[in-house]
Formats: sequence, structure tokens, C-alpha cells
Amino acid sequence: MTVSARPARPKVVVTRALPDKVEARMAELFDVSLNRADAPFDRARLEAAIAECDVLVPTVTDIIDADLISRAGDKLKLIANYGAGVDHIDLKAAQARGIVVSNTPGVMSEDAADIAMALILAAPRRLVEGDKLVREGKWTGWSPTSMRGHRIGGRTLGILGMGRIGQAVAARARAFGLQIHYHNRHRVPAVLEGQLGASWHSTLDSLVEASDILTIHTPHTAATEHLIDARRLDLLGPEGWLINTARGEIVDPEALIGALQDRRIAGAGLDVYVDEPQVDPRLVALDTVILLPHLGAATFEAREAMGAKVVLNIRMWSGGDRPPDQVLEGWL
Repeated sequence: MTVSARPARPKVVVTRALPDKVEARMAELFDVSLNRADAPFDRARLEAAIAECDVLVPTVTDIIDADLISRAGDKLKLIANYGAGVDHIDLKAAQARGIVVSNTPGVMSEDAADIAMALILAAPRRLVEGDKLVREGKWTGWSPTSMRGHRIGGRTLGILGMGRIGQAVAARARAFGLQIHYHNRHRVPAVLEGQLGASWHSTLDSLVEASDILTIHTPHTAATEHLIDARRLDLLGPEGWLINTARGEIVDPEALIGALQDRRIAGAGLDVYVDEPQVDPRLVALDTVILLPHLGAATFEAREAMGAKVVLNIRMWSGGDRPPDQVLEGWL
């Protein structure tokens, strides 16, 4: 439904440096304030931004909580998030203030799936550990018993969250001979299960217990906070690997570190952390963990496509229409 017109050239504040093409397009269309230095906004700068703009374009590094939203000026009517995840934005507080929130779903699914699949391959085969061995000059040559990892073909991959990314991971994993199992809030259609060769588990515990490798592709919400805890890591077992490219908060960090230190699970591949960019030094010290710097959607193609979605969402909102990627009530 069309609503009253908004500013034809809205004041837009962007909190991080975006690809050149995206920034150039924003400058053509909007009265935009860019952050070319790419230094994350501190709290004071965020408060100043929301007091003056019609549209805020934050990223995952910006905490847009209820207190911050309460300080917003009357002009702020759209938070056009640069990213698919919106767990850093208090959606209820925004809704209460009549502020629309949009995101950028779909355009990074293939890239995120590639990173997850890379970790699924790399962790059991000890690829990063092998690279380090060569770079440090400690490799003494080929040996029948050195650097042995585990074959992934024939193993069970458990996918937590069978949305766009989970489905893309399943398609890749099937080509490597993995058996696909999944748990989702809602079972996917039988046709899709057939295409992916996927078996549904009605409970998360059942999925974890059946999995040799568990990969996480669910949003971070209050319901998924520490969803993977010590008990579930024990269900994964000493021969199981955990892959997390979703959000660090979905896994209890203390439980994960304990399980890795005690070798109650075989290893992990992580692209996300609770207090990014800080990484717990206890994780860094472990050679059974692969640590990536949040690379999930870090491709030239995805970053530009994300920017294009932000621009479209702002243009549609400015024209008086609902942004196509408005985050609706189901996220709350």
C-alpha cells in the first residue's frame, strides 16, 4: 500500500565505507554523508547521526539498541541495514517509533555457502594446520602417518537452518558425498528435500546427535541465543566438528572452548564471534579450530549487490512505497 511521500532527496548517513560504485550511486540520488575512513562509529557519533538523518545505513558493527533509538530525531524514519542479519537492531523499539527497518537478503547466500563449505572441507582435512606447518618451515616431507585428517564423503552433515544459505550449503555438500540432514522451524517441501537429498529432524537434539559435522545457518534471535550449549556439544561428540558462519552468539562461547580444550568435539571452523573483532585467545591457542575474519559475504559481487539493495530500499521508501526488503513482524 502506498503511503505519504517522503523527501525526494533524503538525508542519508552511512556508517561504514561501502564499495565505490555504491557510494557513487548514493551520492547521485541522496543527500548522503559517507564514512570514507571506514572507522566504526562510536556511540556519540551514532547519536549525532540519528538526530539529523532521514535514513540511517548501519552495518553489523553498529549496535542500534532501544536507548539509541529513543534518542533519534523526528526525521529518522528508515534504517536501511547493509546486511541480511538484523540482530544488532532493536526491531521492537524501531517499530514503536514508526521507523521502518530493511535489510539485504538473498544476494550473499551463495558466497556465505562457499565459506561454510570451505570450512566443512578444511576442518576435517586440517588444511590450515598444514599451511602453517609449511610456512613455519616445520614440514619434514611426506610420510604415511603425518597430517592425517578425515574423509568427509559418506559422513553426515547436519544443517541447522534450511533457508537460502542452508539450501545452498546442502547442494554443495551433496556433491562431496555428504549425507544431508537438517533441522528447521518448518519442514521444507518434499520436492526440495528430494532435490537436496535431505532428511528432516523434528528436534535439534536429534539432528546434532546424528551429525558428524554440524553447520549453523539460522538467524541470531532471543530464541537462538546459545542454542548450541555444552549439552548439545556433548551430543555432537568427540568425532564431530562444529561450523559456524552465522552469528557467534548462537553458540555458548564458554561451552565451545571447554569442549575443544577437553576434546569433547573434534574441532571447529568459525567465521563469527561474540565480541567481534576480538577473538578469545583460548580459541587462538587451539590447533583444532580454524578462525576466519567474518568472510561470509566478502566478495566484490555480494558487497555491490548488497549496496544496490540498500539503494533500492531507500528509493522505494522515499517514493512513498514500502521497501521491498522491509523486515516484517515475524522477525520480532
